This record gives sequence, structure tokens and C-alpha cells, in this order.
Amino acid sequence: MTAAYTAVVQKSGDWWIGWVEEVPGVNSQGNTREELLDNLRDALLEALEMNRADALASATGAFEEVSLAS
Repeated sequence: MTAAYTAVVQKSGDWWIGWVEEVPGVNSQGNTREELLDNLRDALLEALEMNRADALASATGAFEEVSLAS
């Protein structure tokens, strides 16, 4: 399953800033729009990996992982 996320990006002075709407705390900045988007992708992947690790660490006993499509 491939998920799609929406980034809000804007020019702020000399910087480009942005955040991902669907995942709180995923935000970044860059000198260019392209650098910002690369930084946001990296931050999103890191946040998803951390969330996934936390979710698996919380499971006790037998469990399964099930893919959900929206």
C-alpha cells in the first residue's frame, strides 16, 4: 500500500518552510523549495519509522499486522 501525504509549503523570508498535514510534528525548512521537499520526505520517513517501532513495541502476546487501504 502506498500512502499519499500533503505538504503545506511557503516562502518565508529567505527560507522555504513546510509541514505535513496528516502527521503532527513533521515539519522542516530549506534554502530552496526542492531542498524543503527533500527534507520533508526525510522527516516523514523518520517519523513513520519511529511510530511503527513504537506501535510494535506496544504489542504484547500474539498479534498480526494488517494493511489498511483508505
